[in-house]
Amino acid sequence: MRRKFIAGNWKMNKTPSEAVTLAAELLPLVKNDEEDVVFCVPAIDIVPVVAAVKGSNVKVGAQNMYFEDKGAYTGEISPLMLKDAGVDYVIIGHSERRQYFGESDEMLNKKILKAFEHGLTPIICCGETLEQREEGITLEWIKGQITAAFQNVSADLAKASVVAYEPIWAIGTGKVATSEQAQEVCGYIRKCICELYDEATADEIRILYGGSVTAASAPELFAMPDIDGGLVGGASLKPDFGGIVNYK
Repeated sequence: MRRKFIAGNWKMNKTPSEAVTLAAELLPLVKNDEEDVVFCVPAIDIVPVVAAVKGSNVKVGAQNMYFEDKGAYTGEISPLMLKDAGVDYVIIGHSERRQYFGESDEMLNKKILKAFEHGLTPIICCGETLEQREEGITLEWIKGQITAAFQNVSADLAKASVVAYEPIWAIGTGKVATSEQAQEVCGYIRKCICELYDEATADEIRILYGGSVTAASAPELFAMPDIDGGLVGGASLKPDFGGIVNYK
């Protein structure tokens, strides 16, 4: 049985002091020893939030990182910095990074390999636009993203990774894919992993759904056989996140 995984993506919200306040407000609401709970916070908030959640069930994730250990890359953050700061997870390939900052599949694969090299677990994002869904190429598009992401990743490392399916048309829009739509794509992702590796790897990897997840929609979504939790955006900044974590 795969352990459920609920991650909050705070995006570019909360100053360090605000982040500490929010973490303190959320901690009593997200207590759950049966699931992995992660706050993915802005880079400047990582150190104070790591301190704020110390001793709790919550882990801290970053929202991005570069694929070099150090060097003349002004403004970037290295995996060494994240690891030393107490980070366990890092979001890689979010649609906003792809769309606004031009991150390619090749670049994201480099980031994934570098994250594994330094003991960080990548939360690998994939998803289609509304236009791609209407054209009927969703599964083809997702397969391309997954295949590129796992290039040169061993089966053992793949098992440890987390994949997040986020239909771009449902991110921050209030629209949510139906449970059947989300299950179709998450099940297809597991099939892709099986084809790339084997059934054992596909059975172990955790696949999340993201896209306007709420406490009301979580129970039905997370009951789907191939949906192992969620990558939650706006609702992770509110008490509603506690209802998502404790969705049963």
